[in-house]
Amino acid sequence: MMSRFLLPLAACAALLLPAAAGARDVLGVFQRWGAFRDAEQARCFAIAQPLAGGWEKSPWRPFASIGYWPRRGLRGQVSLRLSHQLAPGTGATLTVGDQRFAMSGGGADVWAADRRADAAILAAMRSGRAMTVSGRAKAGGGFTDRYDLRGAATAIDAAALGCTRIK
Repeated sequence: MMSRFLLPLAACAALLLPAAAGARDVLGVFQRWGAFRDAEQARCFAIAQPLAGGWEKSPWRPFASIGYWPRRGLRGQVSLRLSHQLAPGTGATLTVGDQRFAMSGGGADVWAADRRADAAILAAMRSGRAMTVSGRAKAGGGFTDRYDLRGAATAIDAAALGCTRIK
């Protein structure tokens, strides 16, 4: 029986992998997070969509992902597609517990500033219960996307293990 979270997670995964829609393997769904492998593109990722609360009217599906690209030497790269486009010249803030992280990027896409920030965010996610990302919307006003972190650590581990054989 398909998990009630698998279909939305698969839809988010399809957004990440439009050119290789047939090449995705589901590595597992762990509460609110899923793990996927795209061997053709040599990448794996853990992904989740935000909890309900306003993003449903967004013209795209927002998501948080932790990516692995073994051929590029990238492991545990944190990136988010926001529910709103950021106002020009502004950034987003990712919060896990009492830890805050400045996110780089623009438009509706943000990511951790560097590998050290990726590692700090992943460590916070492993011990956290919830995560938010906030910013100022291009259309005006602030916004916050909220994520449940239940299952995140297991999905992140599954994505990391899923790419161990990709060379």
